[in-house]
Amino acid sequence: MLDVQNLNAFYGPAQALFDVSLQVAPGELVVLQGLNGAGKSTLLKSVMGLEVRTEGSIRYQVQDPVGSSTAGPVAIERWDTHRRARAGLGYVAEDRRLFTDLTVRENLRIAVRRDAAALEARALDLFPALKTMLERRAAQMSGGEQQMLAIARTLMTAPRILLLDEPCEGIAPVLVESIRDALLTLKQEGLGLLVAEQNQLLASRADRLVLLVAGKVRGS
Repeated sequence: MLDVQNLNAFYGPAQALFDVSLQVAPGELVVLQGLNGAGKSTLLKSVMGLEVRTEGSIRYQVQDPVGSSTAGPVAIERWDTHRRARAGLGYVAEDRRLFTDLTVRENLRIAVRRDAAALEARALDLFPALKTMLERRAAQMSGGEQQMLAIARTLMTAPRILLLDEPCEGIAPVLVESIRDALLTLKQEGLGLLVAEQNQLLASRADRLVLLVAGKVRGS
């Protein structure tokens, strides 16, 4: 579904990724590991077309308007970020990027294009703790609650691949388990997941681990 080949990424003149290659298939959980600064966040941003300049190939199995796949993956490395998102790439940033002055429900509804009620019901089934917080402002939530909301909001776009940057960092263990269980449910339903994460609760359930060291793949 997602095929990255020989990807190089740059912040201005500084190179951050060096010939990185990986694949994510439907229903597959691929976990990126590495020390801070290894390039995990840069890789996710590169796939989404955010903030960095890239060279190399990013191919993705898009769908036509009636929901069937094209004959094969298409090159998306020159697509704008919004076009990648509309094609089914969902991204949850490390800083969550919530609208903190808006309520939980308002955050959920802000990006949805259609089937809002059905998508919201599904997101709340995955994160039932949010059901009692629909009128609470995001600023009044704990870090773990905000993370659940950030993932739920991205699910409102009906992604086919979910990219998550450190979803379990600094979160209470009980909420880490809730997030892990939700992601594993999505995996079982056929969603592809590419997750930058050090928490072993999630990494232990991965189909593949990809180790980044100084912007290069050292193992997978």
